Amino acid sequence: MRTLLEILRIIIVFGILGSICWAIIGNLYTINGATETYTWLGALAIFILLFVLYRNKLQFSGWYSGKGRYKLHKKVSFTLILLSSLLIILPFILGYLFS
Repeated sequence: MRTLLEILRIIIVFGILGSICWAIIGNLYTINGATETYTWLGALAIFILLFVLYRNKLQFSGWYSGKGRYKLHKKVSFTLILLSSLLIILPFILGYLFS
């Protein structure tokens, strides 16, 4: 039962935080029409950032207390955050290059 509650919590957290982040970033992509084609890269970046947040902070405050609850290594966290930052900026670069 605790596992199902944790899965529900993950879905709600990703839905709410993802929607808030998308409302902020999505409006930036609509400024230029050329960047609207590549908005899916920003959505992917948001999900990667939420994954890092969940694995490093949120999983330790939930209902699930079984095994397999480890923080990501610092190098992995840094790489994923750097990749997300690149994915957020990439639609502007691609929109500029291919417009």
